[in-house]
Amino acid sequence: MAKVMLGESEKWFIIHGIQDDMRNDGRSCEDYRHIEVETGVVSNTHGSSRLRLGSSELLVGVKVELGSPDPKAPNEGLIHFHVDCSPNADPSFQGRGGEDLSANISCILTRIYCNKSSIDLNTLGIIPHKQCWVVHVDVLILECGGNLLDAVSIAVKAALHNTGVPNIQVTDGDEGTQEISLPDDPNDVKFINTVNAPVLVTISKVGSRHVVDASSEEELCCNASLVMGVTKRGRTTGMRKMGGGSLDPESIPEMIETGKNIGRQLHISLDKLLKTEQGMAEDIEKAGYL
Repeated sequence: MAKVMLGESEKWFIIHGIQDDMRNDGRSCEDYRHIEVETGVVSNTHGSSRLRLGSSELLVGVKVELGSPDPKAPNEGLIHFHVDCSPNADPSFQGRGGEDLSANISCILTRIYCNKSSIDLNTLGIIPHKQCWVVHVDVLILECGGNLLDAVSIAVKAALHNTGVPNIQVTDGDEGTQEISLPDDPNDVKFINTVNAPVLVTISKVGSRHVVDASSEEELCCNASLVMGVTKRGRTTGMRKMGGGSLDPESIPEMIETGKNIGRQLHISLDKLLKTEQGMAEDIEKAGYL
């Protein structure tokens, strides 16, 4: 998605290497770059994460506040996403250059999270028709090195897993009204259950083969991409074609199977890391940033 300058000879070098299952950074077609994830790194949020994937770097902060539920779902809470592309991430993001990308990523996140199969929104409800928890997820793209959708989805899931929602007590008041009271202990929280939250896996078609976790250079050589939402059990929650090119119908089943396998592997690695992070939470130095 970042605008990288490549000559024709460089593009052909990348394309021919992929046909031989040898990418220009030494990976095979189905290899992911090294991922680093930290949680609880921002002190003035209810949950946060920082992710590095190759040269891509993201920061996610989550805040919760009391609000009014959607009249169409009076028993459920709400999740809102906002994505900001830092001008330092890529020269094309300066001015209003990153607005379309931000809106596109926000739309995709909303589609995969604002449904009951990803997160039980009923757990965010407080008083039907009157009050609920509104979860604000802010994504800041610090550096763009390709495969942003996958990186954002992993970072968002990690941040939501780290998000503690205060345990509210609802009591009956006078004249049949209901009142809420917040706990005195800031650690009296319940964490958002993200066990069914999917991650996005982007499979990019380059020449006659497909690759996962495409770098910025490889994205310039890509004909089209298939973006999939995949749960930890390998179930596909949604699919979307990206790019101006076309996909051979005969290659799509293989791309879907690759996406499922990669998605399962990502969930296994992320779950293991998040469990380790929980044990180290008190030792992590937090920054008042975002």
